[in-house]
Parts: sequence; C-alpha cells; structure tokens
Amino acid sequence: MIKAAITAVGGHVPDFVMTNDELAKIVDTNDEWITSRTGIKERRILKEPGKATSDMMVIAIEELLRKRGITALDIDLLIVGTITGDLIFPSTANIICDKIGAKNAWGYDLSAACSGFLFALATGSQFIETGKYKKVVVVGVDKMSAILNYEDRATCVIFGDGGGAVLLEPTEENVGIQDFILKSDGAGRNYLYQEGGGSLNPPTHETVDKKMHYVHQEGQTVFKHAVVNMAEVSAEIMEKNHLTADDIAWLVPHQANKRICEATANRMGLNLDKMMMNIERYGNTTAGTIPLLLWDFEKQLKKGDNIILSAFGGGFTWGSIWIKWAYDGSKVGK
Repeated sequence: MIKAAITAVGGHVPDFVMTNDELAKIVDTNDEWITSRTGIKERRILKEPGKATSDMMVIAIEELLRKRGITALDIDLLIVGTITGDLIFPSTANIICDKIGAKNAWGYDLSAACSGFLFALATGSQFIETGKYKKVVVVGVDKMSAILNYEDRATCVIFGDGGGAVLLEPTEENVGIQDFILKSDGAGRNYLYQEGGGSLNPPTHETVDKKMHYVHQEGQTVFKHAVVNMAEVSAEIMEKNHLTADDIAWLVPHQANKRICEATANRMGLNLDKMMMNIERYGNTTAGTIPLLLWDFEKQLKKGDNIILSAFGGGFTWGSIWIKWAYDGSKVGK
C-alpha cells in the first residue's frame, strides 16, 4: 500500500525580531504579562517593503529542494495553507510556483486558519496515495503582522510571521502519514475572525475606520475550546490506532499558547520533554507553526518515529495527524 511520506522540510522566518519589551513601547503590556500567559518572548515580523507571504515560502521551498536534491521542475502540486495570501486572487500557490519556476506544477490555497497546515497535509497525502502524483509540496505560512491591530494587546502580542514547507513522496515502507482526524464547527466564526475584506463586508472607508480588517478574537472563549478540542482529538487518534504514550516520540502541537500545548501533552499522557516547542521565539505564526517546528527539530527526528501533529484554529477548525517519520534528520544538511 502506498503511503505519503515527508521526505524533506524547509522553513523561514523574517530577520526582524520583535521582543516583548519592544511591543510594550507601542501597546499597554509588558514582558511578564505576555510570557506568563502565552510563553512568548519574541516573534519575527516581515517588515521589508513589497515583501509578502509568498516571498517567505520561496526561501523555504528552495531550501527543501536543495536538501532533497531536486528542482522546482520536479514538483507536481503545491498546496498552501494560509489566511494571509499575497492577494485575494490569484492564489499564493500560483504566485509561489511562478517565483520558484515550478513550471510543471499546479496549486491552490487552503484556508483553515491555524489548522491550515494539517488540512493541507491531509489533502496533499491523498494525491500521493492514489498514485496520481509523485512530488507534492505542502506549505503552512502566514504574515500575521499584515492583519494585526497593534493597539489591541489581546491579539498583537500573540502572533508573528513565518512558516515552512514539506515534500510528500510515495513510499511502500512502513513510514509516512498513517491516519488523520480533522474537524470543524462553523459556530466558532463568532469568536475568532477577520470581519472586513470578504464578500460580506467588502473594503470601504467605513470598514477601514472601524478596524474590521484586523484579527478579532474573544480570547477566553477560544482558549477554552482550544484546550478541550486539541487535547481530545490528539488522544482520539492515539486511541483509534491503539497507540500508548510510550509509542509516541514527539507531539508537534500548534504554537497558540504554551498552556494549551501542555494540556494536550497531559491528555495524551506524554512527558513534556516529548513536546516540540518554539513559541518563545516565533509566537503564533498560525498555519506556519507546525512546519516551523518540524524544521527546527528536524535533526532530532529519527526514521520510524511516531509523531502526532495537533492544531486548533479559527473557524473553528481542529485536528490531528499521525505520522511515522521517514528519514533520519541528523543526516540532512541545511
């Protein structure tokens, strides 16, 4: 049976580092307040004029291609999980394909907020498993600074810019994507959303004046749903596949909040040393957090490792994916 295996990883974060102390100069907050509630110490911001979401992923995908020893012409399909595409249309996937020279690929964007990478990864795996394609690149990335209100301390302290990409290829070995559980509940749209810019509220002077083009979040409600659903779906995929905590090498949780990640690990019965974390350096990059974790921790991943990816995002959307890692990361050069 053909499985879809991750065979290479690339990532990118912008150079500019915005610390909690720097944020405190522009909004009423402080380092202790942010760190104690979120675990975040700093985040990366894409400040270069004329640079957008696609530009970050050109760098990540070019790294991925170098590692795998292939070119952009080998890519069959590119799926981009994002809510901050360069434009309303065309898709950011189309723009990236043009910028990297992926002349033989087609692609599209997928919108599931913080769960975007999981939804895109599960979707991309189907094209591999059916035998339709041999090389599918899956991206999770967001330029959240483009839709943040830096007068709103409840949201601006949380998010950052960045993301990553993985290459999916077919394998008949006992590795690759083994199972996934993905869920959504549209009632959650009332608690985490960007109100302006779509067909319901097209851009006008009024929508801009009312700050409707920024992220709006009812933090406590979102936190409660995230803690429960992210933890439960991660436990569910383990129970469904008869996995115990001893079987799991790594939990790869969406980096929304340190406490949510710890609650997920606890529900799974995992020691926290099995939980990947980089929220203190990057904050919440929305669809970008999970591929950034895989990029940061690649050297520690071993062939055959059972890893659980888990996320919760606006929509609401949430899910988990069980992967058997396909290669020894320690043998891969940057």
